[in-house]
Parts: sequence; structure tokens; C-alpha cells
Amino acid sequence: MALGAQLVADDRTEVTATQTGLYATCPPAIAGLIEARGVGILNAPALPRARLVLAVDLGQTESDRLPPFRSVTIMGTALPLVLGSQSAHFPSALLCYLQGGRHG
Repeated sequence: MALGAQLVADDRTEVTATQTGLYATCPPAIAGLIEARGVGILNAPALPRARLVLAVDLGQTESDRLPPFRSVTIMGTALPLVLGSQSAHFPSALLCYLQGGRHG
């Protein structure tokens, strides 16, 4: 969010498959709330829903400098997949990916 992304949901996210793709929404009880570790639960403007266009697996770490194209299928829909990174530029790289796509 500090880089310009918008909140949809924090700890719980509902994903729905439609003919136009996958969409994320937030359960009403926690809509507009986000946990800031060491600060508390914060209020934040939130989108009511967002189309999913990229999956990021933070449980795996990317080891390739220029990784192959990967994908994951969720609810019958294929999404590009990026593995996690501890690099300081990783959040900015994800935002760039979402804004302009990936070459190659």
C-alpha cells in the first residue's frame, strides 16, 4: 500500500470464479481493516473487489536470476506465478510487473 497498491483484504480473502476471471473480496466483518504489526489494527480505504491477475508464493524463494515463466491454476483459472524474494526491491518489482507485465 505504501507503493500505491490498494487494500482489498488482509487475513481472510474470499475468491470467486466467474466467466471473466477470479475475483477477491473481503468478508464484511474485516473490510477496511489491516493489521500493522507493532502498531495495531488500522482503518484503510479498501476496494470492494479486485480481479486476480498474478499469484505470488511467499512460501517459496526464487533462486534464479531470470526465472522461467511459471503458472498456478486456481479454481480452474491459470495465473502467472512469481516466487518470493527477500530482496528489498521485491515489492517494487511486483508493482512494476502488475503495471507493465513481464517481457519475454
